[in-house]
Amino acid sequence: MFSFFKKKEKRAQNVKIEYQEDYNDIEPISKYFHNETGITFEKQMSILKSKLISFCKQREIHSFSKLLEDIKRDSFLKQELIDYLTTNETFFYRELKQINGLVQLVKKSNSKVDILCAPSATGEEPYSIAIALLEAGVSASSFHIVGIDINSDAISKAKKAVYRERNVRNLSAEIISKYFIKNSSEYILNQNIKSLVSFKIANLFDSSFSSLGKFDFVFSRNMLIYFDKETKLKAKSILESMRKDNTHKVFFGHADLF
Repeated sequence: MFSFFKKKEKRAQNVKIEYQEDYNDIEPISKYFHNETGITFEKQMSILKSKLISFCKQREIHSFSKLLEDIKRDSFLKQELIDYLTTNETFFYRELKQINGLVQLVKKSNSKVDILCAPSATGEEPYSIAIALLEAGVSASSFHIVGIDINSDAISKAKKAVYRERNVRNLSAEIISKYFIKNSSEYILNQNIKSLVSFKIANLFDSSFSSLGKFDFVFSRNMLIYFDKETKLKAKSILESMRKDNTHKVFFGHADLF
């Protein structure tokens, strides 16, 4: 008799609880993500909804309200969501004219300079600055670059510094042979360039952001395009506050219109 009840209890424990899926109200998630990262999807809500449904189903989260509840208490899940929703496609020597402008300013400096690159994505931008400085005759001991991004996957890839042909398409064959090791279809950046850049996961709107310190030059290109006007102005103010010298302008991308 006891054995019968024990088996019945065991069968009951194996019953999978079925939840009613509810992926309709996207607004609370969208608002939370905007408040946390500054990124807005107001013109791409259908794309956001599709991505969030995939994210939830991959993790057996049955509703957007449950997802919101989970990311508020689970920092790892929150970072996974940030990584999932932020893209980081870029390439070396993008908008080279601005990089060359920075090079000229660094050459005029009489001391070692600190450069902030926000965002750094998968590393092409800060590494481009480092290569351009060396190519202009600036000593490697005369500068250091800090690259930050909210996407942890992007930071991991930046540290590895392994790229494809599309990422190096703007570089000359001479620069590629000088600073990369070609391995089949991969372009592996030399360690001497990697050592000139430090990477950190950082959120521009987090209270800890100022702990990065002050910088001689701030590069922030093609990030503000994801923000609404109010958030753009807030981001601009934060980035300007990171300068050692208030007379130095922050380098913004051509698409970062205010």
